[in-house]
Amino acid sequence: MKHLLLYPALLLGTLPAIAEPWDLDRCISYAVENNITIKSRQNDVASSQQNVTDAKSRYLPTLSANAGQSWNIGRGLTAENTYADRNTSNFQWGASFNLPIFSGLSTTRQVAYAKANLATVTEQYEAAKEDISLNVITAYLQVLYCKELNEVAIGQVELSEYELERRSALLEAGKIPEIDMLEAKSQLAQDELNRTQTANDIRLALVDLAQLLELDDIDGFDVSPLDDDSSLLTLTPEDVYDAALQHNHTILAARNGIIASDKNISLAKTGYIPTVNFNAGLGSSYYKISGMPNDPFGKQMKNNYSTYFGFSLNIPIFDALNTRNSVNRAKVQSVTARLQYDDACQRLFKSIQQAYYQADGARHKLKASEVAEDAAQKAFEAMREKYNLGRATPSEYEQSKTKALRATAERIQAGYELILRTRLLEFYATPH
Repeated sequence: MKHLLLYPALLLGTLPAIAEPWDLDRCISYAVENNITIKSRQNDVASSQQNVTDAKSRYLPTLSANAGQSWNIGRGLTAENTYADRNTSNFQWGASFNLPIFSGLSTTRQVAYAKANLATVTEQYEAAKEDISLNVITAYLQVLYCKELNEVAIGQVELSEYELERRSALLEAGKIPEIDMLEAKSQLAQDELNRTQTANDIRLALVDLAQLLELDDIDGFDVSPLDDDSSLLTLTPEDVYDAALQHNHTILAARNGIIASDKNISLAKTGYIPTVNFNAGLGSSYYKISGMPNDPFGKQMKNNYSTYFGFSLNIPIFDALNTRNSVNRAKVQSVTARLQYDDACQRLFKSIQQAYYQADGARHKLKASEVAEDAAQKAFEAMREKYNLGRATPSEYEQSKTKALRATAERIQAGYELILRTRLLEFYATPH
């Protein structure tokens, strides 16, 4: 019974047994592949890629064909200066060709702007994968934390069951009053309630993790312990921040947003630049008037056939201030993009600082809690021996047990806090 409090032999059987628990890497990869937010960002990338293709298509010429048939039924003036019914029929066809020779740099700048937007959206997609990965790490460790607390709770129940059996035997022997056994029953009920609560906490933590993974059915879903939880703080917050600035996708997205906003200003300014186009076309028609001689279809098509070509120059003089307003709007968006970048950098540094000092605090707390746990456990063992010899009261025994339990819980909490914050720092400092 010496280590029963901290290391129970039995696990709670309320969770379904599984053959293959999920490790952390599998959870992260599955979430990245199936999370709805990730899929939405991926679709944004596809849309931005199409925008680049659309912008490039503006370099291409356009070719179109048209045909039409019309009828006019009514009266008209004849050659004899009288009115008579004059039903007409008209058929015409044509084809036109347009080639942009100089678009005022709008096409070139539109392509550059679309590419910059694509780079921004791509980084936002990668940033979304980073965010979901961090959330999965947090949820995964919460499951493990709840599991370890549940194991402690199971150990408490086993101790209380043993104590109840012991006091029942003493009561039958007439060595203790009945109230001592009733207190043991009450303590067992409280410990069983705590075990139930910690088991439910495991289920809730698993539900939270499963939601991040977009699992439809979590029956039998469970996670495995971490292979290595001995991460050390080897970098300063400044070191982590400098590394994160080079590869953190939220920062890269904001940085590309500045580039895209500058490209948008250049694009808006093309409204001041003239454009030159080459145009060409051909066509013919057939016209028929009732009651009058009409040339045959083929003859009219031949005689009415025509072609044209030429150049057109468009010089913007005054466009109701549309171009100026577009430029000013783009400049405002550029300022916003720079503010968003500064905000992203500040938030990143704050997150890193918080994680670092929380990890450092958890490390010191873990060392202290390990000492406290060891002392509390030894004190409990000594108290239990005194209690078994009749030199300590049940109240003193329960108080000592409670202190040992609290010390263990604090050690577990500090340990997982250190693991979580250290892994967050490692995540920020490592390219993904």
